[in-house]
Amino acid sequence: MTRREQREHCFKMLFCANFYDMEEAEQQLGIYFDAPEEDDTNEEGTVEIVHQVELKEKDKAYLQERVEQIMEKIPQLDEQLNQVAEGWKTRRMGKVELTILRQAVYEMKYDDSVPEKVAINEAVELAKKFGGSDSPAFVNGILAKMV
Repeated sequence: MTRREQREHCFKMLFCANFYDMEEAEQQLGIYFDAPEEDDTNEEGTVEIVHQVELKEKDKAYLQERVEQIMEKIPQLDEQLNQVAEGWKTRRMGKVELTILRQAVYEMKYDDSVPEKVAINEAVELAKKFGGSDSPAFVNGILAKMV
C-alpha cells in the first residue's frame, strides 16, 4: 500500500469517527475494514472504484494505530488550528476540511518521517478529491500559516 493510499484510508477512518463519541468511534474503526467495495461513475462515464478495503493484516494494524494516535491528539490539533485559522474556529469548519487539516497537522507536528511540504501537498490533494471547490485553497491557506 502506498503512502497516498494510507493517507486516504486514514482520512476516511477519521472522517467516520467524527460522527461518534470516542468509545463508539473505536468500534466503528473496526467495521471500516468490513465495508463492501463501492464504485461510482465519473464525469467521463467510466466506472471507478471509490472504496475498496482489501488490506493485509499489517496494513490494517498500521491504519488502526495511526488513526487512534491522531484521535488522541485531536484537542491539541484543534488548538493549533484555532490559533492560525482567523475567523474559522474548528467548530465552524466542514468535517471534510477539518479531518484533512487534523491529519496534516498531525503529520507536520508529530511525524518526523513526513516533510511539512509533503503533508501540505497531500492534504491539498485530499481536499481536491473529497472536498468542495474551495476546499483545496482553504486547506492550503490554513496549513501555510502553520509553517
